[in-house]
Amino acid sequence: MAIFPQTQASLQPFSDPALPRTVLPTRLPSLRHIGPNWYASVMGTAIVAGAGAALPVDVPGLRASITVVWALSAVLLLAVLAARTGHWLHHRDQARAHLLDPTVAPFYGCLSMALMAVGGATLTVGADVVGARAALAVDVVLFAAGTAVGLVAAAVVPYLMVVRHRPAPGTASPVWLLPLVAPMVSASQGALLVPHLGAGQGREALLLACYAMFGLSLLATLVVLPLIFSRLVHHGPLPLALTPTLFLVLGPLGQSTTAVNQLADVAPGAVAAPYASAFGAFAVLYGVPVMGFALLWLALAAAMVVRAARHGMGFAMTWWAFTFPVGTCVTGAAGLARHTGLEALTWLAVALYVFLVVAWAVAGTRTVRGVFSGALTAAPVPPRPATARTR
Repeated sequence: MAIFPQTQASLQPFSDPALPRTVLPTRLPSLRHIGPNWYASVMGTAIVAGAGAALPVDVPGLRASITVVWALSAVLLLAVLAARTGHWLHHRDQARAHLLDPTVAPFYGCLSMALMAVGGATLTVGADVVGARAALAVDVVLFAAGTAVGLVAAAVVPYLMVVRHRPAPGTASPVWLLPLVAPMVSASQGALLVPHLGAGQGREALLLACYAMFGLSLLATLVVLPLIFSRLVHHGPLPLALTPTLFLVLGPLGQSTTAVNQLADVAPGAVAAPYASAFGAFAVLYGVPVMGFALLWLALAAAMVVRAARHGMGFAMTWWAFTFPVGTCVTGAAGLARHTGLEALTWLAVALYVFLVVAWAVAGTRTVRGVFSGALTAAPVPPRPATARTR
């Protein structure tokens, strides 16, 4: 189908023991096939640190561990930014082709989320290393840049889908959510900065701007999500390599729950009492039902991944979808636990965090292995004829 062509090597599944010898690199990996989806590895790493800091439990050694992960996410961000800059400088034809490809263009939303994920983790975790003032400065810069990129992507990518991509009916993909969820990340990350503004118009303006971005992303998600489910029901499961992208649906669900809880925390110092208390009530009234739906979708997506694994699904960069979206559910559940005091929500956050850490370790290990083998940076190969079972 038009929306699922294998347009870059990073979407190609591979199995380590059977790597073709032709993809083994004889020089440094080429930047030509480093697409915007590589920012997902930055997002997935940063959320391990950010979600770990949000856990409502005290685990010995956790703080030190997530500090190391935060530092790794910062290094990864610089590395991917450098690689993507080289991609645009030396392979502009491929970069333009990516932007006009309906499979790749939505991943430009990952740049926005990678910037803000590292920025937020710097403020909540990295301050232990670089100091509070430096951490705040870094977060402000990354938040501003990430928000600007996210708002542009949220408008430009749908525009390109309408006037240039023109995807065929029944080809909706969960990756369509990526540019739309970026403003939701801005809403939750902006809440961290609200208390650092002086009381008055500026603080209130930032709070309400975060709620506006929350609404922008939520309503856009409600438009796209029925298309995704309709595609699954009427056209069957996604191709094996793209099955993990079903976890992307958890992103706007978990991130919106995170946003309303974090905004409720800072509302009392930004708006008048009646509205502040209303925001606190809204965090629970909205967050609990949405978290329930997130768990339902998690069960559906997990079942589809198990099916794909049985049919021979190999590793691809799409496995990073198991990280950041789940991490947003961790922070969402942690926020609800904080506002309700329910231990069940605390243990839900812990269980999801364990899943997140395992998924991050697996995706990270396989990505490093794929980079050094050349499988993830080589030119795409023609897809094999489908032989998977249908039952």
